[in-house]
Amino acid sequence: MAPMTPDKPRIRSLSVIVPAYNEASRIGATLTRLGAYLEEEVENSEILVVDDGSSDNTVEVVQSYQDQIPFLRVIELETNCGKGGAVCAGVMASRHDLVLFSDADLSTPIEDVMLLLDALDESTPIAIGSRGLKESRLEIRQPFYREMMGRTFNRIVRLLLGITIRDTQCGFKLFRKENARALFGAQKIQGFAFDVEILYRACLADFPVAEVAVTWRNDERSSVRPIRDAARMFREVVHIRKLVRQDKMNGCLLAPPTEVAQ
Repeated sequence: MAPMTPDKPRIRSLSVIVPAYNEASRIGATLTRLGAYLEEEVENSEILVVDDGSSDNTVEVVQSYQDQIPFLRVIELETNCGKGGAVCAGVMASRHDLVLFSDADLSTPIEDVMLLLDALDESTPIAIGSRGLKESRLEIRQPFYREMMGRTFNRIVRLLLGITIRDTQCGFKLFRKENARALFGAQKIQGFAFDVEILYRACLADFPVAEVAVTWRNDERSSVRPIRDAARMFREVVHIRKLVRQDKMNGCLLAPPTEVAQ
């Protein structure tokens, strides 16, 4: 009988980007969980925590984990740019073939990356987590008013941009690196509506996007302020439609190949 060999990691190459703003109180638990999963399941991996100009000691907490998680890196933004700016910085600094960005609270567990990976193929370079499908598992739901605001926002996105995706805002998205670089390299929106811009650019560039049902556990400590952020996001959708269409007309819908290759 041939000797048994340990199972090989299921993912060959993955960068995980975690945008962080004043996350000192919970980033440690997130890093512990991410580190353990990637060590077990990914052959070549990295965690990129992008600190978005935090006023607490988020950077120091992340750095304290680097000895036990050797594939952990931290990027410090001097000022608060917004979640979109933080994710963009991580994407452009990523080193591996697949790029996942995940919210710092792990509202969607890292284990669900396998569901996104299963949805990728040669013709589908983007897979996004969704809370809006029948199969989605909402273990801890958002407050009713936030769910209603999210549905209204999604209707506006579908109406103005023609995007058929049911949930553009779930903070759990997987890209092939070259597609991520092309999209984020052209990104202009740095706030919470950046997901919409990226997906709209993908739609206009004919990059197929797979929407995948995932687990969701709402974290009440979310930094999103519904009334303020919803109003801002509605304005940004109108702005996104204008600027992305203009970019397409000018031939700069995606980042130039020289920038993508960096």
